[in-house]
Amino acid sequence: MSGDRGALALGPDRAVKWVGGGGLPEVLRPEIVLGFHGLCLVKPVDDDDWYMGSLYEDGSVDCWSAHAGLYEALRGL
Repeated sequence: MSGDRGALALGPDRAVKWVGGGGLPEVLRPEIVLGFHGLCLVKPVDDDDWYMGSLYEDGSVDCWSAHAGLYEALRGL
């Protein structure tokens, strides 16, 4: 759907934080992680939203925006 031929499904075993709420970072437990070069989309285990964020070299992710579904998240890339 994204049209990005470099998109990858990444393992969920990584540190993921929600930093877009303006407060203290919140740890997210990822179920699905999709990588798009330096960006990624994360679907947490206990949430129906998809989170967009920065993918760092160590595999960790800081998410700064949330979307109501995968389609909206892919359009936000």
